Amino acid sequence: MKAARIGLYIFLCSAALFFLLPLYVMLVASLKSMDEIRLGNIFALPLAPTLDAWRAAWSEACTGAACEGVQGGFWNSVRIAVPSTVLPIALGALNGYALSFWRPRGANLLFGILLLGAFVPVQVMIYPLVRMMAGLGVFGSLPAIVLVHLVFGMPVLTLLFRNYYAALPQELFHAARIDGGGFWRIFWHVMLPLSVPMLVVAAIMQLTGVWNDYILGLVFAGRDNLPMTVQLNNVINTTTGIRLYNVNMAATILTALVPLAIYFLSGRWFVRGIAAGAVKG
Repeated sequence: MKAARIGLYIFLCSAALFFLLPLYVMLVASLKSMDEIRLGNIFALPLAPTLDAWRAAWSEACTGAACEGVQGGFWNSVRIAVPSTVLPIALGALNGYALSFWRPRGANLLFGILLLGAFVPVQVMIYPLVRMMAGLGVFGSLPAIVLVHLVFGMPVLTLLFRNYYAALPQELFHAARIDGGGFWRIFWHVMLPLSVPMLVVAAIMQLTGVWNDYILGLVFAGRDNLPMTVQLNNVINTTTGIRLYNVNMAATILTALVPLAIYFLSGRWFVRGIAAGAVKG
């Protein structure tokens, strides 16, 4: 038993080192000057730490024709992520509730269609969605990218909420019905208060997925709403001037800060939601 525990710790430490080592290299490189980076000691701590690269990445780095850093992309990502998280979760919770307790006519067929939509590759749907958005006159706008994230996020969230509600005691629903509760009253006053762990899980999954998205933002957001990931790509792949590795590393960390903060601050809630039945069914 002791040997197995030692082996487990060795595996966990190796896995942590595997994931943390690139982050360490990025962090120390972002605090170095270009002269120090050119020495080639990528694992060495900075001799004279400076935040100049961070300031340049935030407000001065070129993301194409403009050299205003990634701060514009950050606020674009916020405007995209907030409605693209709230709306799919609201509809996913409502769909899961209806499919679990009310079971309208054709509920199983509808659930099968939604489940199928959860496994359709994004790349397959890009061209039809482009044509549809262009026909509606919203292509390249903020509503377009929010609608696309809603379409792709709702099937998975419906599946998770449906499985979560299906694991709840049916007696709660029957008791609420006997007390005169209707569809909306039971949803707001019974089901949602019980769904806090699941809501946290859904928010973490959807928000990090939207924030880390590149291809959908590049295609549907339009030039004025490009998310942070697209602007990060423009910073790193610029072909003009000297390649500033410290600025590139700082811009990469800035882009990843929101998902990292979400995972670090909400990890306990995420595990609690999973344990409460978020993926049961």
